[in-house]
Amino acid sequence: MVKDRIFSGMQPSGRFHLGNYMGALENWVKLQHDYECIFSIVDLHSLTSSYDDTSKLQENIQEMALDWLSAGLDPEKNIIFIQSHVKEHAELSLLLGMSTPLSWLERVPTYKDKLQQLGSQGKDINTYGFLGYPVLMAADIMLYKATAVPVGEDQSAHLELTREMVRRFNNLYKTDLFPEPHAVFSKSKVLPGIDGRKMSKSYGNTIPFGAGPKEMQDRINMMITDPKRIKKTDKGNPDVCIVFAFHKAFNESEVANIERLCRAGEIGCVQCKKCLGEKMNSLLADIHTRREDLKNKPGYIKEVLDYGAKRAQAIATANMTEIKKAMNIY
Repeated sequence: MVKDRIFSGMQPSGRFHLGNYMGALENWVKLQHDYECIFSIVDLHSLTSSYDDTSKLQENIQEMALDWLSAGLDPEKNIIFIQSHVKEHAELSLLLGMSTPLSWLERVPTYKDKLQQLGSQGKDINTYGFLGYPVLMAADIMLYKATAVPVGEDQSAHLELTREMVRRFNNLYKTDLFPEPHAVFSKSKVLPGIDGRKMSKSYGNTIPFGAGPKEMQDRINMMITDPKRIKKTDKGNPDVCIVFAFHKAFNESEVANIERLCRAGEIGCVQCKKCLGEKMNSLLADIHTRREDLKNKPGYIKEVLDYGAKRAQAIATANMTEIKKAMNIY
């Protein structure tokens, strides 16, 4: 039985955090056993919103590769590479952009939201590249004739646009070259930031994925708890406590008991945070050990990315030949 081929990527836009891990990477590690997976560090995508400062781009790329490998992605099972190292991504994006209606791009739900959000932060992203982000994303998927894409519920509109672009290309050029990729929805746990808002690098409320035991506990100690609880013996409300939200994600076996103790005023916030830190550090210990080991092997990280780029290039070159032939560009 032929496995579905997955393509997915992440932007190297800053330090990887636990929300990124729980939202995507943890699922990728599981998917690698059942799918033919192609995972890309999409550095070209990062330029759509961070084109004005690329000073840390190479550092971010290396850190992301380190995070992926330490989390358990196998470079033999998966193709792992840097997007810009396979030039066909940019070439196919250009070709697809020639026939993509402007109205399709303007109706993507996240377009105006991000335009407003980042604009309010003083960032000018009213650019051709930002508007064309979905075209580049479609090119990433279509270049490898991917049949499946792991997405969260909020990303389904982007995938549907890719499916529309597949249908448009196949119809325009009288071909069945591209399959319509289907969504593989992840059942990931959404983690709040330590201040209760969405976990985001822009808010400074994250827990870094590579945090060691001390940094982990320090970040947990900063978490907001029930503001009405003053004394240890006061009865707490776990429903408004960020620490409890993390217990539900990382400490399922003890969460019912912790809720009971909190509501009864039999466990203090300091003790509860200490318990959470010990549990999270224990669960992530193997990942942290691998990460520390890999940090001392920068040559190995480069080998993995070069090897992945070579494998991705072979597929991209063959498929690009077919794509250009269908368009009578040869």
